[in-house]
Amino acid sequence: MRPGTRIATIIEAAVLGVLMLTAGCKSNTAASAPKPHYTAIDWSTAGTIEGTIHYGGTPPKPILIDMSQDPGCSFGPPNYTEGYVVHDGGFANVFVYVKSGLGERVYAPPSTPVAIDQKGCRYIPHVVGAMAGQPLQFTNSDPTMHNIHMMPMVAGNQEVDISQPPGHEQNEVAFHQPELMIPLRCNNHPWMQGFVNVAANPFYAVSDATGHYVIRGVPPGTYTVAADQENMGEKTATVTVGPKQTVTQDFTYGSPAAAK
Repeated sequence: MRPGTRIATIIEAAVLGVLMLTAGCKSNTAASAPKPHYTAIDWSTAGTIEGTIHYGGTPPKPILIDMSQDPGCSFGPPNYTEGYVVHDGGFANVFVYVKSGLGERVYAPPSTPVAIDQKGCRYIPHVVGAMAGQPLQFTNSDPTMHNIHMMPMVAGNQEVDISQPPGHEQNEVAFHQPELMIPLRCNNHPWMQGFVNVAANPFYAVSDATGHYVIRGVPPGTYTVAADQENMGEKTATVTVGPKQTVTQDFTYGSPAAAK
């Protein structure tokens, strides 16, 4: 073997050894990366926060939506705007959540998707909540093309722009950072509006048609609980929950003097 050839072989072997050592270090680093330590809900001590969202005074009247531009939307019941849905003073579609007080607790996102249907050329439900990392499953139940368009503002949450053909087509997406009231729109039908709330923990709810909400599984402690409405913003309250205790916390929008 010539001296030059021998030196080249030695250099190649040394380079190969360094590459193998580097790859091994990266592999060991990835393998040793700590996994999140998730907190499990202790149902033997967990409490409940419930209440009613009130609207004081007279809310704006819903507006009938003209959907005649698309024959695929002309079936089913009339479609009205859903920015203010109030029944006997109860305010529906308000997102209520534990905003702070959980300390360092981290909870695993559910693997079960949150279902959102496009039916009658509207989003059902109008307001949803999901944990960061939990999938959102969109279904097109209409006989017309829809578009799922969301433009979140928080870094780490990617824009969503998906076209869905008719016939129960399904798609799943997920946001990985907490963010409230992400607007949900359809580029094909500009009247279609909904809102997605991405929570940092599993302690949230959306008020029902009567304005009532229930948040279960809350560990004993003192928390800031917030209610967020798409047009009227956020209200907060301090709530202390004891072991196995059910605490009532109401919120009022509109004119408090007129609330019942």
